[in-house]
Amino acid sequence: MMSTAAPDPVELLAWYAEMGVTEALDETPHDHFMEAPQPAAVRPAPPQLVRATAAAARPALPATATAPDDAALTARTMAQQATTLDALKEALAQFEGCALKATAKNLVFSDGNPAARLMLVGEAPGADEDRIGLPFVGRSGQLLDRMLAAIGLNRKEHVYIANLLPWRPPGNRTPTPQEVAICLPFIQRQIQLANPDILVCIGAPSAQGLLGLTGILASRGKWLEYDTGTRRIRAMATLHPAYLLRQPLQKRLAWRDLRALKAALDAKTCPPC
Repeated sequence: MMSTAAPDPVELLAWYAEMGVTEALDETPHDHFMEAPQPAAVRPAPPQLVRATAAAARPALPATATAPDDAALTARTMAQQATTLDALKEALAQFEGCALKATAKNLVFSDGNPAARLMLVGEAPGADEDRIGLPFVGRSGQLLDRMLAAIGLNRKEHVYIANLLPWRPPGNRTPTPQEVAICLPFIQRQIQLANPDILVCIGAPSAQGLLGLTGILASRGKWLEYDTGTRRIRAMATLHPAYLLRQPLQKRLAWRDLRALKAALDAKTCPPC
């Protein structure tokens, strides 16, 4: 039978303390189970939630007007409006259509001599390039400098160097097709403004993005044509120095490409395709 005697106050306080009730919120006790529930206070929605709700209420855009397509269109417009390399670099600095910009430390635009007959286009900046803001300055860049020196070239006088993407992908991963498509108008305009005699795409992403080549080992070393928009120039794909560091036996293939490049530069005219 349940006892109806009032609990001893000291024992009750001890029990409350043991259960974790250590503070009193009012002078008199309240039986909250008997009280009517109070309506929750209405708090204003955060601005970002208001914007998201408003965006969700708008009519859906057609499939052909997706955000990546809009970004690529904006990139194309901004690139074409740039009439100098400096203006193109400034346009890239203002461009907000590529998510890589938010995770990169620096915009990596170019290095070398913009008036050089030879232009090299790599894949994307790595950690060292992102930190310094110049292309090909890490271990692969040091190897590239030695490769160029082997045929009598140096980057400051004889070569203009850029990348397919001007911002580093997180973890040095391969750029996605969407990222390449968004940034492609900028590098295409950069090639057009630099107006080299010979274009060399370094690595598979650059070769595929600019020359439409797949399978870098099978397609490297072959002379092709690249349309800059104002004229056609000779172009070639070759192996990336980072790949050569991992596969040093393949340096013999890169050396063949370098010798062909040296012959083309010495001839003063572009070799036949």
